[in-house]
Amino acid sequence: MAQGQYNDSNQKVVPQAKQALEQFKYEVANELGIQTPADGYWGTLTSRDCGAVGGHMVKKMIQQAEQTLMNKGGKL
Repeated sequence: MAQGQYNDSNQKVVPQAKQALEQFKYEVANELGIQTPADGYWGTLTSRDCGAVGGHMVKKMIQQAEQTLMNKGGKL
């Protein structure tokens, strides 16, 4: 693949969630004090910053899932 091309080969389980996840990414970056790109291109950020955003997103999603399970009494 040529440099600069983006191939989104990951299939979304819930395609309608794409916008919510995009918003969530910006919220997490803001919480971490990472300057988000105004044009939506994250390629100018460091790998460390992008990794921190992704890592914190996963951490928060796991916490939310655990809380949901606790509220349901641990039943799936």
